[in-house]
Amino acid sequence: MSSEEISRIVVIGGGQAGGYACKALRSEGYTGRLTVVADEPHDFYERPPLSKGVVTEGDPLPRLFPEASLAALEIDWQRPKRATAIDRQAREVVLDDGERLPYDRLLIATGSRPRLPVAEWAAIDNVMTLRSWEDAQRLKARLGESRRLGVIGGGWIGLEVASSARKLGLEVAVFERQPRLCERSVGAEVSAALAELHVTHGVALHLGCQQLALAEQADGRVVIEADGSATEPFDLVVVGTGVEFNLELARAVGLDIEQGIVVDSGGRTSDPHIFAAGDVAQHPQLGLCLQSWAYAQNQARVVAEAMLGQDAHYDEPAWLWSDQHGVNIQILGVPHPGMRCVVRQEPQGPVFCYLDDASRLVQMVAFDQPRAIKLGKRWIAAARVLDAGQLADPDVNLMSLR
Repeated sequence: MSSEEISRIVVIGGGQAGGYACKALRSEGYTGRLTVVADEPHDFYERPPLSKGVVTEGDPLPRLFPEASLAALEIDWQRPKRATAIDRQAREVVLDDGERLPYDRLLIATGSRPRLPVAEWAAIDNVMTLRSWEDAQRLKARLGESRRLGVIGGGWIGLEVASSARKLGLEVAVFERQPRLCERSVGAEVSAALAELHVTHGVALHLGCQQLALAEQADGRVVIEADGSATEPFDLVVVGTGVEFNLELARAVGLDIEQGIVVDSGGRTSDPHIFAAGDVAQHPQLGLCLQSWAYAQNQARVVAEAMLGQDAHYDEPAWLWSDQHGVNIQILGVPHPGMRCVVRQEPQGPVFCYLDDASRLVQMVAFDQPRAIKLGKRWIAAARVLDAGQLADPDVNLMSLR
């Protein structure tokens, strides 16, 4: 089907993936009806600032696009509403108010939601998660009236919240079930560097906590019990223990699902009229879901082109970043079994290069070293064989290894 024959596109999801897909559709010349179903009342916005400047500096809603640029997209907004069903045979999306939206192409960009390891925690007033603009506003207010913060989860979101709370002067303790920080996404050497960074900035770390329980006190404060040992009460507890992908719609209509919705390099699902982008779209090469600003943006752009019948392919490696205690940490690639670490120490910060058994780069983590990440992308794309000795030697200019 050519782009001229596509006159009705529906996007379910008002997040970053949905936003960049809409922008790319219009940039590629699509002039038909473009409908976005969003469960929040806001325009497209970025989520990474919610754990940083929004709570520490009171930054405004981090919109993806300026008002004029957004208006030029001519979006038919359906918000705040929810899509409750997809009728594949009729090619219609059913909304929670009963309205049915016909589509020629459908994009599922429903994102994810925070996971609570214990459902009962949701009933405790001073226990919260962070995902939306409203969550961030509530967190900002709560941090402003708190002295002690407990963080459940030593992953990226938990560590960013811990960093922001320390910037605001709170006492902070992080409780993590695994023996090291960010264990699923980086090697042990990076976990150790993260731990050192947080301890240096006054964060108390409790790792390897197999049993965690929360108890609300009469005054509203919360005690965290870790492996039978109770803490002094916290004024606020933030839970950052991963997410659940919003796959209910895709599952109900029988799309192929593994960790996420199975898509090809153009974002096509097992239904040729339905595409997926962002958190819920399983990376076509890695076979896992990425909660990454770069993936949500760049994969969505490719998917938009594919929706219009273009020969578009997404094949970028995983890439994400985090700002903690004033340090920019960039992560390129994902861990591989048996990878070995080469550490490069430079004045700006360390660079951790993880090589496979053929001495090719599979993951790089750089502290305040964005230029190293740019080189790493080239090395991964070219399957470059690297010399570990040269990588580790700060007297060898990395640019000479291009």
